Amino acid sequence: MGGRQARRRVVVVGAGIGGLVAALVMAVAGAEVTVLEKAPRSGGKLRRVAVAGHAIESGPTVLTMRWVFEAIFATAGARLDAHLRLTPASVLARHFWDDGSVMDLHADEDASAAAVAALAGPNEEEGYRAFRRLTAEVFGTLEAGFVEHPAPNIATLTRSVGLGGLARLSRIEPFNALAKVVGRHFRDPRLRQLFGRYATYCGSSPYLAPGPLMLIAHVEQRGVWLVEGGLTRIAEALERIGREWGIEFRHGAEVAAIEAPRGTATGVRLGSGERIAADAVVFNGDPAALAAGLLGSDVSRAVPGVAPGHRSLSALTWSMRGDVQGFPLSHHNVFFSKDYPAEFRDLFARNRLPEDPTVYVCAQDRDARATATVRGEESLFLLVNAPARSDTHPFSQEEIAACETRMVVRLARAGLRISGRREASVRTEPGDFAAMFPGSSGALYGRASHGWAASFRRPGAKTRIKGLFLAGGGTHPGAGVPMAALSGRHAASAVLTHLASTARSRPAAMPGGISMRSATTGGTR
Repeated sequence: MGGRQARRRVVVVGAGIGGLVAALVMAVAGAEVTVLEKAPRSGGKLRRVAVAGHAIESGPTVLTMRWVFEAIFATAGARLDAHLRLTPASVLARHFWDDGSVMDLHADEDASAAAVAALAGPNEEEGYRAFRRLTAEVFGTLEAGFVEHPAPNIATLTRSVGLGGLARLSRIEPFNALAKVVGRHFRDPRLRQLFGRYATYCGSSPYLAPGPLMLIAHVEQRGVWLVEGGLTRIAEALERIGREWGIEFRHGAEVAAIEAPRGTATGVRLGSGERIAADAVVFNGDPAALAAGLLGSDVSRAVPGVAPGHRSLSALTWSMRGDVQGFPLSHHNVFFSKDYPAEFRDLFARNRLPEDPTVYVCAQDRDARATATVRGEESLFLLVNAPARSDTHPFSQEEIAACETRMVVRLARAGLRISGRREASVRTEPGDFAAMFPGSSGALYGRASHGWAASFRRPGAKTRIKGLFLAGGGTHPGAGVPMAALSGRHAASAVLTHLASTARSRPAAMPGGISMRSATTGGTR
């Protein structure tokens, strides 16, 4: 065979969770991996904002599906709990409504059922338990055939559920909106808001998103975890382990183009003019950036574009230090608008900031049991949903200021007052997200999950360009930290298959192939 074969080189563009996981899995398999990230640190949407001398987590704040990360860390011969301190949340979230009612959703199903009964009566408790059974069935139906499948379609999904599969698929309510499914289980409008809100986890409307998104309720019931130091610690841990496996990380390295001169990816060109050759490229950014030509004309046909009407939500966020008074915050808190349908008509039909926004507040110094009190200033992250329209109709400062006022009014209805110094708050607008994530126009979750077929329209790991692959929340299986991690695993698998096939097609004396190092029996760390 002519001696030891050369390791194949893969370039990963972007160090979000999907890119980090793809890089790590490929490095463990023996590939030579370089990760290029334009930001000064890894993490992508997992980010911190410096406020008044404090680092405030200002991206995703909820970690579910712990088992996904345990498996990924194990692939590299590492243990999750050796790198991260995770604490299970006993209170998943505290919810407030305009009539003054408050309800906690608990990790314990019986505790949640009791809370539902106390809020809305025994009939609603029965509805909650039936809803919980249905969400468990939905997750069981979709886990292998959709979530874990690298490129699902109706045929593969049907085969995955086996005999009687069509009946099982019909029970997951693919053709009904989530709000309609929730409405059959709950008569109380407050509970319809609470359980319909899961659509916003992927930037969508409960009145347009399909019923299967109810599986998020089951995922949360299986565990919500608080990460000591915030979810950015996950990115830091993946990078640290990746370096031990020989991955080269280059921060502040902006990729100007992915080169694919004859329909096959051959490497990348940086903004500095430097060229890096590669046997494969993984793009961990918004897929819309490729279609828009932001990574060069060679790859502009790699994936279809996303029309403005199909974008997911953006957001207005506030990272702040402040004194909290008047409302007993948990770690995760939701202050619902008075008219939920009107809020989503504003966001999607009228394409404007909501007149009465629902407000999410993450009180980052509160513990997992929702019992801690904080004296003096504490770290807070607030979020209001917004349309993703930064490329066509950017929001004016007057519109944003008016929405901020409405947010303050919404919190005041709960008696919540946050006082602090003006310099102790950093606001991030949809236009800022558009700049951070090119091609997104501010959309934070890729394509909106509207309609039964929307989930099948997300691009998978493979693209139309040979040797170019995708990872991240804008690709299958979707938005959210664990889903982005799974997309990275799908991308790594596709790359390794591609490299193995191209190695077989080469003459035997040519260098190539992959040294499949074992995570437990070989390799240097």
